[in-house]
Amino acid sequence: MSGKPSMPGLQPVLDVIGLSISLPKGADRALAVTEASLSVMPGQTLCVVGESGSGKSMIANSVMGLLPKPDVQPVAGQILFDGVDLLKLTEDQMRELRGRRIGMVFQEPMTALNPVMRIGDQIGEVFDAHGNVPAAEKRRRILAALADVGLPDPELLIDSYPFRLSGGQRQRVMIACALVLEPVLLICDEPTTALDVTTQAQILKLMRELQERRGTAVLFITHDFGVVSEIADHVVVMQMGTMVESGPAREVLDSPKHPYTRKLIAAIPTGIAERVTPGGEVAEVLKVVDLCKTYKTGNGLFKKGRSVQAARNINFNLRRGETLGIVGESGSGKSSVGRCLVGLAPFDTGQILFNGRSLSKGSEFRRQAGGKIQMVFQDPYASLNPRHRVGAAIAGGPIAQGVSKSEAMERTAALLKLVGLGADAAERYPHEFSGGQRQRIGIARALAMRPELLVADEPVSALDVSVQAQVLELFAQVRDQFKLAMVFITHDLRVAGQMCDHIAVMQRGAVVEYGETHRVLGDPQNAYTQKLIEAVPKLASAVTA
Repeated sequence: MSGKPSMPGLQPVLDVIGLSISLPKGADRALAVTEASLSVMPGQTLCVVGESGSGKSMIANSVMGLLPKPDVQPVAGQILFDGVDLLKLTEDQMRELRGRRIGMVFQEPMTALNPVMRIGDQIGEVFDAHGNVPAAEKRRRILAALADVGLPDPELLIDSYPFRLSGGQRQRVMIACALVLEPVLLICDEPTTALDVTTQAQILKLMRELQERRGTAVLFITHDFGVVSEIADHVVVMQMGTMVESGPAREVLDSPKHPYTRKLIAAIPTGIAERVTPGGEVAEVLKVVDLCKTYKTGNGLFKKGRSVQAARNINFNLRRGETLGIVGESGSGKSSVGRCLVGLAPFDTGQILFNGRSLSKGSEFRRQAGGKIQMVFQDPYASLNPRHRVGAAIAGGPIAQGVSKSEAMERTAALLKLVGLGADAAERYPHEFSGGQRQRIGIARALAMRPELLVADEPVSALDVSVQAQVLELFAQVRDQFKLAMVFITHDLRVAGQMCDHIAVMQRGAVVEYGETHRVLGDPQNAYTQKLIEAVPKLASAVTA
């Protein structure tokens, strides 16, 4: 099957012909990619879509010459860039092309950026690698690049470190790095996966504008057909290293032929809550009254201290079996509220009442909660100790609360079975599991404490849409089975609409809209809520190739 758009008179910028990439011995299959063929035309966007392990990022890394050879390497085919086979070039020749002719935006900007280098110095390295540009000219072009990607106050940001920027701002810096030398081909590997919907919409719009202005060819790797509908001219769908479908974006989205393509499209959250809110007299588990949280940085010798009000007079209540969605952009304060609810961050003023008891602001919080408030984190790999077996990680909480080791391990085995992993998973380490499986482990670990309140902080934001659908189904299952009250923190209103009974929309530390899910999403009153809903990718917006 070919992913080659037909454009008479135009030659492709990138032409991949029969590419096969090997995997090391002992892998789940012999080839990461099997005989893939695709073309990227000038000024157009080709989206390669598939789940984790489908081989889509392998194609991108092979074009850039970034495969971990000799364990993973191309074993057949050609990669023609402006007619030159990249697979036959030396490392020095590839280094000359990277940045200057071919740019790449990686999935996770925080790991792609050096945390101890200022933003301007990191962009400046691109100039240093490809020629001797005078310092004043280099700074001028760096400032222009930062302004070009829509970053505020380039004069301040150029001397800032990555940790001081939001996720969306860091991704814009990565785009500036990739585009500063105006390459003819831009490769984007899941560049918007973990970004909030408005930031994602801004990044996608930015990339379209830059592409139109410069005529750049774009190879865009993603798992989300919602994103595909926003930017793609042509689509290639990959499953287990094999191309299963390709064609113009509108054709693939409107009339998908392969069952796998239909499965990916069906997995996109509907944004429609299908459950019935518990009726009658149901016990109130959580009540939050005028909660405030402010972060302060101390005065330095040459720097003035500053304070950021992450939560300002937050009020809501939650009954057993209900789910409250807290939505908003990065920096809105939603995760800060979540951390206050589980005692990971002390709140300043206000009250958190759990089962009618007011919890202390300080170190006594978690002791008073008695392990009955648990959290599922955004990145399950970072929250699991890589040196501990999964069984020990899940059983550790109950054992610390006085449960015998034998009972804790029995509980662990039952929970692993509940989340669809099986009791034998207890003897394995976190790195042996996929992202979706690790999130299931995180859910099992939280349930091991038999909580009454579960706080989930962006638990599906970085997962493939099909895996996301499975994890959301699991959350709904355990909520209903254990009659849990849940606070579900997310930036995706499609997920909130599917999971939540009520929604609180946060902006700059304050709740700007609150109410039943169908009302908030169906008839939003606040302009910010309307903006969030408008930013959600919609299949109907696909372009015609």
